[in-house]
Amino acid sequence: MTRFYRNINYFIVIFVLFAGGCAALKKEPSVIKKAALTKISPSKYPVFADDMFYDGLEYSICKSISYLQKVPSDRTFMFGEDRFTADHLIKSLQYFLTYIQAKPSKHDLNRFIRSNFWIYRSIGGNGSGNVLFTGYYEPILEGSLKQSDEFSFPLYAWPDDLAVINLSLFSPEFSGKKIIGRCFKNTVVPYYERREIELQGCLEDTAEPIAWVKDRVDLFFLQIQGSGKIYLNNGKTINVHYHTSNGRPYKSVGNYLIEKGKIPRSEMSMQKIRAYLRDNPKELDTILHYNPSYVFFKIEDDGPLGCLDVKLTPGRSIALDRKIFPKAALAFIETKKPLIDGTGKIHIWKNYNRFVLNQDTGGAIAGPGRADIFFGNDIYAEIAAGHMQHPGKLYFLILKPDAVDRTN
Repeated sequence: MTRFYRNINYFIVIFVLFAGGCAALKKEPSVIKKAALTKISPSKYPVFADDMFYDGLEYSICKSISYLQKVPSDRTFMFGEDRFTADHLIKSLQYFLTYIQAKPSKHDLNRFIRSNFWIYRSIGGNGSGNVLFTGYYEPILEGSLKQSDEFSFPLYAWPDDLAVINLSLFSPEFSGKKIIGRCFKNTVVPYYERREIELQGCLEDTAEPIAWVKDRVDLFFLQIQGSGKIYLNNGKTINVHYHTSNGRPYKSVGNYLIEKGKIPRSEMSMQKIRAYLRDNPKELDTILHYNPSYVFFKIEDDGPLGCLDVKLTPGRSIALDRKIFPKAALAFIETKKPLIDGTGKIHIWKNYNRFVLNQDTGGAIAGPGRADIFFGNDIYAEIAAGHMQHPGKLYFLILKPDAVDRTN
């Protein structure tokens, strides 16, 4: 990797950007002309009520605090047009945590929030105020540390020839941009896409398999989810977590199947995609290779971890666009969740209002109109995450500056 970086100079980067290497360019989402959050008056506050026990909320708040304690205390986080320091966010979370540990009634909780917190609402998609909530989960795969006929699909670590280049180091005009690629004949080219990796064996000499898994489709969805567990045939379990990608754009196979008339939009879910792939194995390459993005993993002692490197809490951790929403902050969501019957089928959608923490992000989670809820790793989590696609509202809470003295 060191030799790779020494060979790169400013002129090569310019060439990559403007002479055909743009496929590897990782563009930041368009600058939001209007702040993603807008402060609302108390008359527009939602009714704060939580449909879960507070235990998970307390745990998730503590994880956010642990992250904030590791960053400079004067680092600022944007809430609409307002800035708050990491130190203020910590006090805000601690004050809220202390209060909910007394298990307050809904009436007392709302009075407490009105008296002590400012509320900011996401402007939503196209400024509509509506946020599309989807879900994700931690998949569990069967695997082995050794390749065999049963376990034949590799789960790769970061390849030796893959480099992430921060272009802002070369010129301010490239601020917020990076490329992912490899060195080839004294220039930088885009990294191999999924089709090349899976069909041409491009990684055999450059990437170590962390494990070999049983099912190719399971591996594909693991890459989409970003984290998971591998139950090994030696009785052990390893936690794998997103490390980097090949820099290619993510393309949704769900949208592809809708456009091709394979699955109606109204029926689209992860479960429907799996069923279609299972029933049409001859189309597997065409469908999976429609998404050129490919993810590389690392092993973690625990998991799953979000972008803050803290363990995610089922039902409490959400993924948002990290560039426009305050990381680690306390939020409140209003949407709907599925309830399943004894056969694992959804029989009703119920109001889903609760406090959550902004602890993760995702490549497809961009802009103020998108949010992804982490559901966990059980059967319900997979079903809920696979079907979740509901509009709702997203709010952020922050302690009023004049309430800080009460926390001391």
